[in-house]
Amino acid sequence: MPSTDSDGLIKEAERVMTICNACRYCEGHCAVFPAMALRINFTAGNLRYLANLCHNCGSCFHHCQYAPPHAFDVNVPRVFADLRAETYQRYAWPAPLARLFRRNGLAAAIITAVSMVALVVLTVVVAGPALHGGHGGSFYAVLPHHLMVGLFGAVALYVAVALAIGVIRFWRDVGRGDPVSIRLGTVVRASGDVLRLRYLGGGGGDGCTYPTEAPSHVRRRFHHLTFYGFLLCLAATTIAAIYHQLGRMAPYPMWSVPVVLGILGGTGLVTGPIGLLLLKQRSDPEPYRRSQFAMDIAFLVLLFAAAGTGFAVLCLRDTAAMAILLAVHLGVVLGLFLTLPYGKFVHSLYRFAALVRYAGERSRPPLRPGPDA
Repeated sequence: MPSTDSDGLIKEAERVMTICNACRYCEGHCAVFPAMALRINFTAGNLRYLANLCHNCGSCFHHCQYAPPHAFDVNVPRVFADLRAETYQRYAWPAPLARLFRRNGLAAAIITAVSMVALVVLTVVVAGPALHGGHGGSFYAVLPHHLMVGLFGAVALYVAVALAIGVIRFWRDVGRGDPVSIRLGTVVRASGDVLRLRYLGGGGGDGCTYPTEAPSHVRRRFHHLTFYGFLLCLAATTIAAIYHQLGRMAPYPMWSVPVVLGILGGTGLVTGPIGLLLLKQRSDPEPYRRSQFAMDIAFLVLLFAAAGTGFAVLCLRDTAAMAILLAVHLGVVLGLFLTLPYGKFVHSLYRFAALVRYAGERSRPPLRPGPDA
């Protein structure tokens, strides 16, 4: 993103936060406004921190007396959505790949399509008789264990490094001039906020104003399904890997821990993204930036596709179709992994870092007036 665009976003965010800091009507809505109230002037780092602390619930917009068509034109969700998009590009590593955020839907589609073709070709080359049904339901008879581990291990390492560098850059930038220590207590408190999706509960606990002005918990529930579905699928894969190292070879029965966790997680990754996509189509366009919907939709579709193809592999694992279905599924998962550092997934890490910082700010002792106050 050109620096002139960044400068304009920072100036607009500073203008809006200055008005909000004078008003403070929305102080009870979420973490943004108490964090804002700790500041008199706003640096670029401050504003990027507040933007990523925002959960885009829209409540402040619908309760704001200065929102459009007022002359002040205060639209916190839209300004912060633009600033978050700028944040993702600013901290992306390596820097040349930051441009993937600009056409994220197209980039995700191309990367996933190439990944699926590559996995299908690889499967045809190495599967041998298993390609036509001689696999006995074992995934590793189609693609050897060491090949899967080598491929996805290398990709996972790259993704972890890219994401870690981005988060470190973000943390350093937002803390410049006002460092906050990372302590166990602040991480635990921020983790609790994430696990409960506390700030999608609305200021009064009646839910956020999404997709319409009427408060509702429906978005929070679909987010929970998606988030915990992802964690359960990750747990299923991890336990299956442990089983393999202990000599318990796949395929595992339907009642086994990896399969049960995979089914539960897959169910969450099917229903959650579908619900979020439906809500997104119904959302009020005024406080949100529809030009950024492609990135959101690409991530949700990839999560749904990963779960859907995973269910297809499980249901047909004893048939001749399993080998190609496995290749397609692994191709989708590979595409999902490769796009994690350059798509909507990064918001979860930056938001968690912002919540950790906010927890650290809340744990500071209050300022005491001096003797001459």
